[in-house]
Amino acid sequence: MTARSSGGTAQNGRAARKRSSGRSWLGLFVPALLVFGALIALGTWQIERKAWKEALIASLTERLATPPQTLPAATDWGKLDRVRDEYRRVRFTATFDNDREALVFAAARAFRPDVAGPGYWVFTPARRADGSVVVINRGFVPDGRRDPKSRSDGQILQPVEITGVLRWPDERHWFTPADDASHNLWFTRDPAAIAAAKGFDPRTDVVAPFYVEQEAPIPPGGLPQPGKLVVALPDNHLQYAVTWYGLAAVLAAVFGVWTFTSGGRTAQAKPPQTNG
Repeated sequence: MTARSSGGTAQNGRAARKRSSGRSWLGLFVPALLVFGALIALGTWQIERKAWKEALIASLTERLATPPQTLPAATDWGKLDRVRDEYRRVRFTATFDNDREALVFAAARAFRPDVAGPGYWVFTPARRADGSVVVINRGFVPDGRRDPKSRSDGQILQPVEITGVLRWPDERHWFTPADDASHNLWFTRDPAAIAAAKGFDPRTDVVAPFYVEQEAPIPPGGLPQPGKLVVALPDNHLQYAVTWYGLAAVLAAVFGVWTFTSGGRTAQAKPPQTNG
């Protein structure tokens, strides 16, 4: 009676361990599979981003290398499209309204690697012969030269032929500081908002919905500092993709080894010894 009882207990123990091992394996399989799928999806997304970034860089490089074209008349501005026309080079003649310049905080920019240190972009409305107004990013001034009196040589009064690049307004994000028009300090490159704050009336003044990054001419004294835009966008997507795919491979290997070894240990486990 005791021997049969001991044998039954051993068999029950082995069965219980097998059931426990099966439950443990199945319980971890689904979460591991979900994590594996997420890692593969992230890697694939980075590959797609890499293709998108390379196409963007090629497109911008081509546009910035194209000779400047005459800026369309104000009556045709509505036909311009951001996707199709941003970063196209243009030229036109206008007169700067220096008394209405705005200072936009100069954050780090991938397109102007020649600019460094704290400072501002000088956004100045310029009026064309037909009366229309285009806001111009005339270029960079360091923090110590924000006062126009400190760079009076660059306050050009006569009409000048401007060569530059079409740009559309910045998108405002939740972390973007509020513009401070009362102190002439801006954190977004928004020509419409700048023009309104500077007294241009949308009912009577025709203000371009875009602004122009000035390349030339360089003003007397060198400030504000215009410059050519350079396509220097970071492209680390392949590195990120390899990282995500690598983590997926490591997860699969670790889970496979764990499943194999834990199953082997269960199969090889000996029943407990009993006396009698």
